[in-house]
Amino acid sequence: MSRLLVSEFVTVDGVMEDPGGAEGFEHGGWAFQFERGAEGDRFKLDETLQAGSLLLGRVTYEGFAAAWPSRKDEAGFAEKMNAMPKHVVSSTLERAEWNNSRVLGSDLAAVSELKREDGGDILVAGSCRLVNGLAQQGLIDEYRLMVFPIILGSGKRLFTDTGKASALRLTSSKAAGECMILTYEPRAAAAG
Repeated sequence: MSRLLVSEFVTVDGVMEDPGGAEGFEHGGWAFQFERGAEGDRFKLDETLQAGSLLLGRVTYEGFAAAWPSRKDEAGFAEKMNAMPKHVVSSTLERAEWNNSRVLGSDLAAVSELKREDGGDILVAGSCRLVNGLAQQGLIDEYRLMVFPIILGSGKRLFTDTGKASALRLTSSKAAGECMILTYEPRAAAAG
């Protein structure tokens, strides 16, 4: 069985929108204002190289598909991003053109099926709406949050109003340049 890992760049006030600045958000590019250091770079490289596949929402998928196919790097990050299987949850996308991509549709039951396969860890990045749906369905096994020292006051937040409390257990924390990397498991998963 595969584990579903959510990895996000977030601000202190929980905003995850447009960390790179390509989406036109008024505060976009906030992640580039801070140094995440060698520890942060290593963390992102290792989690990508160790993942079996990516799970993305349509908007994040389209952004990644526009950026990654033409990139190359010495560390192997771009090669892994381009080669690994990519699954897209979307009600509007009909075809996924990026190498090794497939559209799952909008039913999160397909994600449950994907987790039953033995394809290694499934990594989710960005994809705010998808992450909230996965959380509501209890499908997330681990949250990896790189917290940047900024408060934006507006923007899409990682966790939306669900009307339901969800306890987490901190499994690790470490400094990464000016940032912190916090890893959590849902409390129910940690107990089981």
